[in-house]
Amino acid sequence: MTSESQNKKFFLYARKSTDSEDRQVRSIADQIAELKDLAKKENIEIVDILIEKQTAKAPGRPVLAEMLKRIESGEAMGILAWHPDRLARNSVDGGQIIYLVDTGVIKELKFPTFWFDPTPQGKFMLSIAFGQSKYYIDNLSENIKRGHRQKLKNGLWPQMAPLGYLNDKTTKLVYVDENKATLIKKTFETYATGQHTLKELRNIINELGLLGVKGKLLSVSNYQYLLQNPFYYGLIRYNGEYFEGKHEAIITKKLFDEVQLVMKQKSKPQKVDKMKFFLYRGVFHCAECGFTITADRKIKKSGKEYVYYYCTRKNAQHQCLKNIFTKEEKISEQINNLIQKVSLPDDWANNMLNELEKEKNNLNQTSDFFAQKTNKEILVIEEKLEKLMTAYLENILNIDEYKEAKNKLVNHKQVLKDKLSAFEQKSNNRFELPAKFINSLKQKEISALQENPEQGRDFLKKIGSNLNLRGQELSIDFKNPFKIIAEREKYMEQGASSGTKNLNFCNWRRGQDLNLRGL
Repeated sequence: MTSESQNKKFFLYARKSTDSEDRQVRSIADQIAELKDLAKKENIEIVDILIEKQTAKAPGRPVLAEMLKRIESGEAMGILAWHPDRLARNSVDGGQIIYLVDTGVIKELKFPTFWFDPTPQGKFMLSIAFGQSKYYIDNLSENIKRGHRQKLKNGLWPQMAPLGYLNDKTTKLVYVDENKATLIKKTFETYATGQHTLKELRNIINELGLLGVKGKLLSVSNYQYLLQNPFYYGLIRYNGEYFEGKHEAIITKKLFDEVQLVMKQKSKPQKVDKMKFFLYRGVFHCAECGFTITADRKIKKSGKEYVYYYCTRKNAQHQCLKNIFTKEEKISEQINNLIQKVSLPDDWANNMLNELEKEKNNLNQTSDFFAQKTNKEILVIEEKLEKLMTAYLENILNIDEYKEAKNKLVNHKQVLKDKLSAFEQKSNNRFELPAKFINSLKQKEISALQENPEQGRDFLKKIGSNLNLRGQELSIDFKNPFKIIAEREKYMEQGASSGTKNLNFCNWRRGQDLNLRGL
């Protein structure tokens, strides 16, 4: 092999990253084809074709580093590349290549789009090319950041939409993905109960069909990130700073805060042993000593199983009735009798619904006053945000102080917006829930509860307190407004003296917000 042949050995280096800076750069195949043509014209032997798919904004590209080591070991004397910016877009890589040219390790660099000669003038032009490449990428990065900041200021998400939302390529806005939003909300609601670990939550929601952006099942860490993302209640968190989003919220801030509390407490559910499950265990207390009524099961010789309840008799100061056992069927029968006491005759139900409609017509004025007051508070916060921005621009506040103050104001504003939304919802619920409550106490609905022991048990806990068992007899204190309905005979007697047979509606309304949700 001749010395001339040795001096013509080059590495072919082609690079293209996925960054926006390379959108106009030729593909790897185009670069290689053009460089091969150049090698043929220049009578250059290509020792190896090295391909790198990584940005050159920062040093540390493995293929480039390995190529320079091989050049130092004498495998080749130069590099073929499409342009100097393929070799370096940062000062470290650019400086290393110029140093290797200075020391004679790299004898030649060949580019089809750029002239280079290992002379002082050539090295000067090469350093300018590297500097221009760095300036271009720095300026491009700054322009992207500026664009992001402007979008964030306008309440727009500047990147790919989070799970549950979609990007509109035409308008550049983010809108709710109706197919996934329901499952996202269900995810927050399920975890907020505190009854599930993240792993259990993952299994529950994955079973419902929630998939990631690429159609894959979500991991536990995906759910943890999702549950901590304020984007879902209307705020954008970007680099530790909060911005008001113009996108539609999927959940309320209240629900988000409940989830954060559960996550902080690392709530762990208690697993129920199905073999030891008893329908009414833990529901009632002994009327004599106050201790919890426990349960056991016994199988007769005939094979029939009996479940019975009794006092644990752990309080030595009380002589509870011994050897008193109450069968589960007897308790179920008494629960049905207690539930029956709160059933509503149709004429009472209709009168109550009519009264609700009258009161609803008188609420509009109060609602308008609250809405105006809250909107004024929101305007005050917006003025404070403007002053805060001015203070930051005038260097009165540093960036950390600005972010901390701004985050508090933005979150407070979101709380007010949630209150306004909640008030509007409550205004509707104020009448919808009582109406639903009244309809739920009609005889048809009560009969359905009596046919389902578990639903009857849960309903009993909603309508009453101090659930006690004395011997084999159940007793409860009815909560308002159920107490009025359960003791309707007394109210009917009071009404008879005043010439009416209806319930005292005003007294019932005072208790209308007690335990109505979930009925």
